[in-house]
Amino acid sequence: MSQALARTARIPRLSRFGWLMALYAENHARLIRLFSPENLQAGSYLSSIGDGLDLRLDVIETHRYTVELRLTYDICDPLTGEPDPSAFVRLYRDALQAEATHCYVGRRWQDVIGLYPPPAEVISHRMRMNTFLGKWLEYLAEQGHGVATLRPVDAVRRDVA
Repeated sequence: MSQALARTARIPRLSRFGWLMALYAENHARLIRLFSPENLQAGSYLSSIGDGLDLRLDVIETHRYTVELRLTYDICDPLTGEPDPSAFVRLYRDALQAEATHCYVGRRWQDVIGLYPPPAEVISHRMRMNTFLGKWLEYLAEQGHGVATLRPVDAVRRDVA
């Protein structure tokens, strides 16, 4: 066996599932750093940075070990009336992971991968969703969104009225 082959044989390989779990961990770190959602009460929050494109963070439900969230811009798709883009996220407090459970970017998951997809297709779809979430969180941080710009929707409406 050549020396190069012996060296590559010792390099551990990361499975697609392992890669997905690493994405979940990165997304958790980004989300915690950006909005600290584990400290928020259930309700709706807006992050406004003055660019006319407010980010909406809905804390749907908080449980002992998880927090259910939805991230979206405060605009709707004119065809469906649904917020777009939108990501539903489950934050696992104990495992330090954040998983995009589904995204609405024009289509539902059933339209993308079918009702009974093979496991490899499910992993690929989850990788795409969570890569999207990671890039979106990075973009939001670069734009200046964060804990300092986050306010409850009721407080924002009182200020406008």
